[in-house]
Amino acid sequence: MPLAPAAGEPCVLLKLGEIVLKGKNRHQFEQRLQSNIRKALASTGVGVDLWQRSGVIVIRAGSGLAEDVEKLARRLEDVMGIVIVHRAQRVPKDVESMTKAALEAVAQHPMTGRGGSFAVRPRRRDKRFPITSSQIGISVGSEINVKFGLPVNLKNPDITVSIEVDRDEVFVYTDGAPGQGGLPVGSSGRGLVLMSGGIDSPVAAYRMMRRGLRVDYLHFSGMPFTGPESIYKAYALVRELDKFQGDSRLFVVPFGKAQQQIKSAGEDRLAIIAQRRLMLKTAEIVAERRRAGALITGDSLGQVASQTLVNMTALDDAVDLPILRPLVGMDKSEIMDQARRISTLSISELPDEDCCSLLAPRRPETAARIADLRQIEKRLDAEELAEQLADSVQEHRPVYGSD
Repeated sequence: MPLAPAAGEPCVLLKLGEIVLKGKNRHQFEQRLQSNIRKALASTGVGVDLWQRSGVIVIRAGSGLAEDVEKLARRLEDVMGIVIVHRAQRVPKDVESMTKAALEAVAQHPMTGRGGSFAVRPRRRDKRFPITSSQIGISVGSEINVKFGLPVNLKNPDITVSIEVDRDEVFVYTDGAPGQGGLPVGSSGRGLVLMSGGIDSPVAAYRMMRRGLRVDYLHFSGMPFTGPESIYKAYALVRELDKFQGDSRLFVVPFGKAQQQIKSAGEDRLAIIAQRRLMLKTAEIVAERRRAGALITGDSLGQVASQTLVNMTALDDAVDLPILRPLVGMDKSEIMDQARRISTLSISELPDEDCCSLLAPRRPETAARIADLRQIEKRLDAEELAEQLADSVQEHRPVYGSD
């Protein structure tokens, strides 16, 4: 049971999206989201109270301090399943308290000093409250108009004052910050991301986390024939992505010697596709050990030679697990825009020696034949090689916010 609100206590009000449409399964999604919220907020060091009613979640800082509430709000903007994060005032259920909070909110809004228009949007979740939404809007709106001299604009206001009458308190707020939306991480199972140091795979990971998958990451390093730079990049990328799920695992495979074997086992033009099939076979073994139900790649149709439809079909043939390609219909500019928004683009653009550069042919195959690839794998004993590579993985646990 939450404590009764003080005269004007800051809190965070979270609005949910898809979860409210889940029917009989909704409770499971809500429980998962609440668990994810608690885990994310534990990293802030701020004690919290959490409760949920009618599609909203309320977060209260144990200290009651505005700076702690702001710290919580910033962290909650990265939690999947939340559509809007509101910095709100939690006040007692009377018109005087809600009016005072509304006046304070308007006074602090940047558009007030510019003479912006306003509207009051009241909502009574508690229908027992004796004053109607219309009466609340008129009463509070007239006080705002008198004090600030702002014009009312109900269709397209510069300042929107929201007043929500709940069971035990009233929430008052103006703007909200966009959340990540989607579904709570872990509500759709687990996947394994093939994580290069490039731009695409981190975005693919983000998009699958947003659909409720908890993901692990597998990086193939060119070591011992390349330096550790690609591992550092993969680690930094996973650490940044960890803000969306927590407890991320990065597995690193030294792949350089296997690449040498591929180079000596078949045609130069097929080397890249053969390499990627071996990566997928290795990833499938790691995924099964992690109880992951799918592999995830950053493939975008036609972006490079290995990502033609024929070559993608040849890659699918290498494994039994489904390969999810959330970027398949996106162009490079769209992918870069999303990478910029989730703060991975600048990391991906750092220089490194990618393992794929060790095998890059002058004329890569765009229509690989599965029969030819299987012949190469027969000469390699690819199944045994994949087992050896999976046994060689090194596990890392990058933590968001760590040095």
